[in-house]
Amino acid sequence: MSGRMFTPVLAKIRTEYFYFGAAGLVSLVAFAGLILVPALGSFSRPLEKLAAGVLSLFVLAALILVGLVIGFFVFYHWDSIGG
Repeated sequence: MSGRMFTPVLAKIRTEYFYFGAAGLVSLVAFAGLILVPALGSFSRPLEKLAAGVLSLFVLAALILVGLVIGFFVFYHWDSIGG
């Protein structure tokens, strides 16, 4: 070895990426636990479960779209929001 320190890959990732990743993981777990599992558990036939799963994905897409719109609004109006 030439005395050069090797940094692990995780040490090169900035902290906010861990926070965003954790928030995304928590959001997906909440979606699965609060929306997907009850929707699938409400039906007994496989075709009904498939339809409930597909409709749950539409709910997920709507939630993501609402989050993006709110985020864009905050980003666009940050000067007046931030004071």
